[in-house]
Amino acid sequence: MNYEAERARRIKLSPAMAVSVRARELRAGGADIIDLSVGEPDFDTPPHVLDAAAAAMRAGQTHYTAADGTPELKDAIIGKFERENGLTFTRQEISAGNGAKQVIFNALMATLEPGDEILVPAPYWVSYTDMALLLGAMPSVVECPIGDGFKLTPEKLETSLSPATRWLFLNSPGNPSGAAYTRAELEALGEVLLRYPRVLILSDEIYEHIRHDGAEAPSFLTACPHLRERTVIVNGVSKAYAMTGWRIGYAAGPADLIKVMAKIQSQSTSNPCSISQAAAVAALNGPQDFIATAGKEYTARRDLVLEGLSGVEGLRLRKPEGAFYAFVECKGLIGKRTGKGTVLSNDAEVAEYLLEAAGVATVPGAAFGLSPCFRLSFAAARPLLASACSRIADAVTTLEDGR
Repeated sequence: MNYEAERARRIKLSPAMAVSVRARELRAGGADIIDLSVGEPDFDTPPHVLDAAAAAMRAGQTHYTAADGTPELKDAIIGKFERENGLTFTRQEISAGNGAKQVIFNALMATLEPGDEILVPAPYWVSYTDMALLLGAMPSVVECPIGDGFKLTPEKLETSLSPATRWLFLNSPGNPSGAAYTRAELEALGEVLLRYPRVLILSDEIYEHIRHDGAEAPSFLTACPHLRERTVIVNGVSKAYAMTGWRIGYAAGPADLIKVMAKIQSQSTSNPCSISQAAAVAALNGPQDFIATAGKEYTARRDLVLEGLSGVEGLRLRKPEGAFYAFVECKGLIGKRTGKGTVLSNDAEVAEYLLEAAGVATVPGAAFGLSPCFRLSFAAARPLLASACSRIADAVTTLEDGR
């Protein structure tokens, strides 16, 4: 019996998760695998956040809450935007969900109609396009290669918009590229968007606190306040506070849209975990020194990866301004022959080769809409990263000309 509906057939499993599962299987079989496929901080959640969660449990905060977040959590989110971004919101303009992914899904479900398109600059986070497909809309992908800094230009935005465009997705700092838009770059995009009043903007700012070398990464609304009624900012506590498993994401946007998103969430998952919400309040309102400490370590890890791979023939890297990923162009490896006689024809085969020959799990660029590249996460300990870079360099060196 076939249980899969047509909408489910439109999408695929998360490529990063699929690679991670494969890496675990190889490890279980005795292989020495360094898994750099999943974007997750390797730090533990800060102690004061754990204490707040324990206190909430002991205080009996183990019941249902409002569908899209407690007043305390919404106030903490409001305070974060005021303190860090100079933006003012009300509770009616805030929605909290089970991770940023659910918040994005709610926004799309609330607004998309059949035939609508979402405009997605590539490389993009893998779930954006599949969410649209699942909801009966179509992703329109505009490639932003390494020569463009992996960023959307006003010229490309202008030529890519159409009467069917309902959303523009922006992610800064970005996954998988680590590229961060400057205020001037966002303002230039905003000038184009003024001429297209039907287009909504989803600004995914989940990596805003993970920046390198003092890089600028302003909120979209800080740069383009005149587009407030068309913009949803998405963020969460997962990356900044090493709270991926707590599953708390949030959105700020027009009150009428937030109301629809809350209605949808009330009929799907209902409220996020009450204990996680209390923990998120402590993360947002409490000491912020963890962010700076973790940020310094991420930058050191980024520099280690840049040094370890920058001299490898056939690979090309752009220094990430933020996040904890390196998106490595591997055009120079296409057409090379492995020791088994296989000629590498695309980045999926490059990633497979690195897994088999080097024991390093990466994600092919095709999963992010831009080839030939591969993504590796440097949210891992420095010794593991040093070993991974050395293995990749050795594996690439053994490749031969395939012609």
